[in-house]
Amino acid sequence: MRHSRNIFLLMMVCVSFGLFMTTAHAVTEAGELQKKEEKQPHATMFITNNIADIAPSTKISENDDTDDPINFSAEEMINDDNLNTITALGDVEIEYNGMFLYTDKLVYEQNKDTITAIGNVRMHASDGSIIYGDRVSLSDKMSVGEMHHIKVLLKDKSQVWAETFRKKNNRTKNLTYATYTACDFCEGQHPLWDVKARKVQHHEDSQNVYYNDALLRFKGIPVFYTPFLTHPDPTVKRRSGLMPPSMGSSNYLGAFFQPRYFWAVNDQTNVLFTPIFSSDKNIVWNGTYQQYFYQADTNITGSYLKDNQNSPRDRGHLFATGRYDINDYWRMKYNLKYVSDYIYLKEMSFPYQDDAWLTSDIAFERFSGRDYASVEAYYYKILSYNLHSRNTYLFNELDRRKPIVAPLINIETYSDPSAIGSHFKNNINTASVYHQNGAETQRLTSINAWELPMTTKFGEKYRFVTSLKSDAYYVNKYNYSQKNTYTGTTARFFPQAGVEWKLPFVRATSHSRQIIEPVIVGVVAPDGGNKIHKIPNEDSEDVYFDDTNVLDLDRYAGYDRNDTGSRVSYGMRWNSYGDIMGRTSAFIAQSLERNKDSSFNENLDSQNKSHFSDLVGRINAQPNQYLDLNYRFRLNRKNLDAKYSELSAGVGPSFLKANLSYIFLQGNTHYNSLYSERKELYMSLESELSQYWSISIYNLEDLTEKSRGSLEHGGQVIYDDECFRWVLDVKKYNSSNPNLDNDYEFGMTFYLKTIGSFGS
Repeated sequence: MRHSRNIFLLMMVCVSFGLFMTTAHAVTEAGELQKKEEKQPHATMFITNNIADIAPSTKISENDDTDDPINFSAEEMINDDNLNTITALGDVEIEYNGMFLYTDKLVYEQNKDTITAIGNVRMHASDGSIIYGDRVSLSDKMSVGEMHHIKVLLKDKSQVWAETFRKKNNRTKNLTYATYTACDFCEGQHPLWDVKARKVQHHEDSQNVYYNDALLRFKGIPVFYTPFLTHPDPTVKRRSGLMPPSMGSSNYLGAFFQPRYFWAVNDQTNVLFTPIFSSDKNIVWNGTYQQYFYQADTNITGSYLKDNQNSPRDRGHLFATGRYDINDYWRMKYNLKYVSDYIYLKEMSFPYQDDAWLTSDIAFERFSGRDYASVEAYYYKILSYNLHSRNTYLFNELDRRKPIVAPLINIETYSDPSAIGSHFKNNINTASVYHQNGAETQRLTSINAWELPMTTKFGEKYRFVTSLKSDAYYVNKYNYSQKNTYTGTTARFFPQAGVEWKLPFVRATSHSRQIIEPVIVGVVAPDGGNKIHKIPNEDSEDVYFDDTNVLDLDRYAGYDRNDTGSRVSYGMRWNSYGDIMGRTSAFIAQSLERNKDSSFNENLDSQNKSHFSDLVGRINAQPNQYLDLNYRFRLNRKNLDAKYSELSAGVGPSFLKANLSYIFLQGNTHYNSLYSERKELYMSLESELSQYWSISIYNLEDLTEKSRGSLEHGGQVIYDDECFRWVLDVKKYNSSNPNLDNDYEFGMTFYLKTIGSFGS
């Protein structure tokens, strides 16, 4: 039978708000906290659904006057006036605010103000967590509660058991003989891992969880014991303390151990102190500083080492990044990088260890509608240890000529579209470049352009562009040949006009759709005028012709060289989508230069100039889930020999998948000392051996005539299930630098999901 508006309303409020809210609602809070903690900086505290989640709670007011409805049902109700008790029997069900409690029997002792749920107690939290118990007792206006033989199934399927759970009126909760695991397991078997503790206490006031006699077990076998352990409860976002250390060995450091201490200075400031204690180099002081403001943040990472090997020297690095939102339009950002010597990052396995150059920059940017402005500065440091070992003279020469760019100013403005859809674009760019050998360049550039896109009723797509580029230069000690230099001022003007035409054709069937689109780009521009004997090339040295720029009106990336001469570029795009060929596309294009002595041809290939360019293109094919093919190429215009090839392919199912990557880059004879031939082949095999086990091996091979064989090879073994992840990495790096040759790297990491990780 069903009842309402009686003494059970009080009893339901007690039960629903009492033990249920102090357990289930705590799980909800922990889940919400976990989402927030994903954005926490480097001091990850592994706050997820774990054994502590049934201990924290939210304080419940004794005078709760909520008007939310309470739904109650039971098969039978007994009111005993002699004992002053009310008893509900048979499939007792209580629902309040999306939470449910089920039990066989519920007794309310009015004299003692005690509520007891007996037999098959089951509580369902609104977030999906479920709490099981044999007996639930609440008294003293919910300030004291007790549960026996409980089991909690958290929303992430983690599980907790405890003999007893007691909530005391001093805002302290105790679990006795508690066990936690995030692993699935069958009845009668041990989980892969679990954590047992004789006693677990949670103090709400101090927000701490304390463990007595905590034991980590794998398949029931003890592997780690601690008589006492404490950590913040899930309501704590961040707190100072020790973090899991790391350990390992390297050719440079020898054996090393790296502890980690996180210091939460205040709500906006973090310090992570991570010194490295090594057998060969003593102590490497290392750490990170983070500061957060209302409109800004900064992150500083650095290290220092006193290297006494051979000759004493100070070594180290300092990286600083940050931003500052000045107002609604302007922001400042910086990315500063310093390292004591070119090989330090590689020897220490620090970030940017494989970069050829280390770039530092600072910028002020303004955003307003379609307009943009920036003021920037750049500084460079060369790190290429391969170049240093192959050509020390060139390495030192590049280091001597490295530039400092300050300031680099760029202003772009766009007009609103006119009645016919045309718009104006104005660009002002100025740069000051200073070299350590005394050479310097100051440039002011203005580009005024007009653009009109148009689509005809036949489906043709046009884009008309006209522009006028104006430059003014002051150069000092510009060495344009071995014996000649120039110092002085110069100016130039470069008009250009272009039109782009496209006509897509579409063929559609019930199983596929194909699109064929011819493209023609015509450019009219004067010949010559780059004044290469008076204007240095600071920002357009790395000239390359490929499928990404063949149809561009200006194929240079910078301002110092103009794409002179008239030309016509033409190409064809083809795309197919559907059941038969999956997603497949192809593109091929070529340019016809009116003057074969155009500046772009001169920079690209000074010895084999022609009116016709090489053929460039790409092919992408994904006909099914077992094949993914990508190919980019540049073919010689005469014999179709490859000048550039880049191939990547993934073939096979997840059980055995092969990955192939090949790159070939023909040496540039014009810049032979800088651009030698590159031919590399990367191969890997990946196999998901079972639901949990996977393995992979790889090799990077040098295929040039002066091949050094394998540049790098290694492998990885991974075990990954719902609660545990184990990763073994092995790698051998063969460097051309003798200090790094035969450098082995080993790594092993264990992840106890929802708890944390440790490894080497």
